[in-house]
Amino acid sequence: MTPEFVSSPIYRETGYRGNHPLAIQRIGSVLTLCEQLGWLPHPGYLDSPAATREQLLQFHDAAYLDALIAADARGKAHPQERETYALGTLENPIFPGLYQRAATSVGGSILAAERAAQRRTVYHPSGGTHHALHNRASGFCFFNDPVFAVLTLLQQGKQRVLYVDLDAHHGDGVEAAFAGDERVFLISTHEANRWPFTGLVEDRAGGNARNLPVPRNLNDTEMDRIMAEAVLPLARRFAPDAVVITCGADPLLGDPLSSLELSNTCLWDAVMALVGLVPSAVVLGGGGYNPWTVARCWTGLWGRIAGLTIPDRLPPASVAYLQSLTSDLVDDEDDMLPWWHETLADPRNDGPVRPEIDTLIRTVLA
Repeated sequence: MTPEFVSSPIYRETGYRGNHPLAIQRIGSVLTLCEQLGWLPHPGYLDSPAATREQLLQFHDAAYLDALIAADARGKAHPQERETYALGTLENPIFPGLYQRAATSVGGSILAAERAAQRRTVYHPSGGTHHALHNRASGFCFFNDPVFAVLTLLQQGKQRVLYVDLDAHHGDGVEAAFAGDERVFLISTHEANRWPFTGLVEDRAGGNARNLPVPRNLNDTEMDRIMAEAVLPLARRFAPDAVVITCGADPLLGDPLSSLELSNTCLWDAVMALVGLVPSAVVLGGGGYNPWTVARCWTGLWGRIAGLTIPDRLPPASVAYLQSLTSDLVDDEDDMLPWWHETLADPRNDGPVRPEIDTLIRTVLA
């Protein structure tokens, strides 16, 4: 069936303010680039609704929900709300429209899962807030929309849901939500010794999770090996009938909050290999703190999902748009790579496969 793209005009605004790592254009840039390439509007585009209170209470605690609504209404969190729910911290600031934005992310993942259950792939790059806990904000995440995508697929009659997290940071909130649930199998690749410092290779969350903490400077050849010899075999062993994928853009070369060095083409290949395993797939966004690599990665990922032709060079309007983006976390002169303005697809970053990669694969399969 026709692949679908779920998003909302709410993401044209950045939401976060000041020097927060998410105070950059992300989904807005994806929408703009897709429009400039003629990939949107698309017959499969769906506007994301906001999740209702009843829906949010399927996972999140009522007291936490009420605290978030109150803090959003007054524009700041009280000290007790900071202490109890991690609201209003430097990590999880209160900003105008916070509740609506977070609820829209959940609503989009619910809608994506409902549509995916009809045997199609649905792309929701505005999702991927995988750190939030049922009663606490965490890691820039207020609600955990991947949890709702998995829950919705189960409610839609799927018996075995695979969750794969390709973000540079461990998907700790999703793992905590489904630890020990035999209907769900969780696989996370993430940078070792990186916040939130969970997801050790020996951590199996009651038996239904496998974690692959990868070393710094991970290259494409190493990621390909991990996918071919660990992630895909584990996925096939579980025999899922649906998959939810969090495809953060922060494992890419040039992201300021990780030390991984993947190309976006490598990430696209990983996602498409997982999508090819099942009739029903939800593909989410996630982390990503370099506006140029995020915009190009998630735009190109839609191109791959929808079977569109990835151009060798971007049109002048897209080049100009990418040149207009800014980030306090990326040095324009020292860190900027030439293709960040010119193309969607990164050149491959191949390299040697270090011995610790093979050790990691053997350990996670044991």
